[in-house]
Amino acid sequence: MTNKRSLRLSIATLALAGASLLPFAAHAEGTVNIYTSRQPELIQPLLDAFTEETGIQTEVLFLNQGLEDRVDAEGQNSPADVILTVDIGRLINTKEKGVTQSLENETINANIPEQYRDPEGHWFGLTMRGRVIYASKDRVEQDTITYEELADPKWKGKVCMRSGQHMYNIALIASMIAHNGEEKTEEWLKAVKENLATKPDGGDRDQARAIYAGECDVGLGNTYYVGLMMKNEKEPEQKEWANAIKVLFPNAEDRGTHVNISGMALAKHSPDKDNAIKLMEFLSSEEAQAIYAEENNEYPLLPGAAISETVKSFGEIKPDTLPLSDVAKYRKLASELVDRVGLDDGPAS
Repeated sequence: MTNKRSLRLSIATLALAGASLLPFAAHAEGTVNIYTSRQPELIQPLLDAFTEETGIQTEVLFLNQGLEDRVDAEGQNSPADVILTVDIGRLINTKEKGVTQSLENETINANIPEQYRDPEGHWFGLTMRGRVIYASKDRVEQDTITYEELADPKWKGKVCMRSGQHMYNIALIASMIAHNGEEKTEEWLKAVKENLATKPDGGDRDQARAIYAGECDVGLGNTYYVGLMMKNEKEPEQKEWANAIKVLFPNAEDRGTHVNISGMALAKHSPDKDNAIKLMEFLSSEEAQAIYAEENNEYPLLPGAAISETVKSFGEIKPDTLPLSDVAKYRKLASELVDRVGLDDGPAS
């Protein structure tokens, strides 16, 4: 079923000044307005299922950047009911920007483990992805690894990654600080820098491509990108990239693999709060968790929810149990360390 009320506005770049000028349909009674940084087609199956089950309609505004700025600029007149986004950093930003409200809800709290929700109820995780090691099937024999091991000289000239300042790597580095402290993490970053095959560049899929091309042996990437490559019919060469790598879950034998989340928040001035909460409860349910995880090649957060066959093929994940709210405390320091060691400059010549 296609939700005909869904409004899909793709905004490549959004500045605060322009945010207040961009139109959005007036709030219709009985309709939940969703502001999201996720591609609308990835969440539409969820919304269709919600409408079919409840009769409540939805409208979607897609903002690639500046989501929290848009809601902030609209102020008390904002039609936003629910915010959907990815990465712990972005979820924290919505709270720090003051565009969310606290929600104490028994259903959601029962469905979403405590470590994946804000202690004050301003955001809740929905799905999870692991920050893993892509390793060459042909050139890397080992099947276990730690993040710390990326600093081992045996990997000199064999590591590839995207920018250290990208939010996925900032979250990982923040988790390293949380576990190992600032000094050890800085030394780790220096050693990783010297093990790089080239300057950090591209996205996660580009690291798989580089491994396929023999430019490096291991790279950092999110689990769901492996699924995207495996199922990419429009660019079949990406299937070859995926087939060239195996997924190693770092620190599986001790603290667990660093994970990040997609999540939701109740907008501060939600004009349809009751229906917004109904949607949020639905999104935390077993049915919705299975749909969302399948569509996005991610792991559901609700214990016992179905995991797709594609995601199962990556291997079993043991998530780091450190609360993401604790990881988020070190994001700023993580960014400073990336600059301090010159990680994005690449290895010394």
